Amino acid sequence: MAAEFDPDKFEDKYVHYFPELQRAYKNAFNQMNERYDSELVHGIDQMVLNESEPTYEDGQFRVELPDNPRDRLQGVLVDDETFEATLEEYVERIEAELYRTLGVDTPE
Repeated sequence: MAAEFDPDKFEDKYVHYFPELQRAYKNAFNQMNERYDSELVHGIDQMVLNESEPTYEDGQFRVELPDNPRDRLQGVLVDDETFEATLEEYVERIEAELYRTLGVDTPE
């Protein structure tokens, strides 16, 4: 079990919370991979989320995406609407996993 979450330490998240971050992303990946086209999920994971940045601000986790996430997805045939919906759900699942994995209550 991880030590109690310290928002100040999250500034250096890769030093203090790397295993938890990996677990949150992996859990979200596994959930998405069960429900959606694996080629799309792998593409988003490898080409978009690999450049994402989890943040904690004002009591909330957020996953900041790189610029132009749609343009980053190469070699996967998907319409824009499906891409956007899948990416949005994937990000929501990562954020939920960050709360769960780090033992932080979700905001009301």
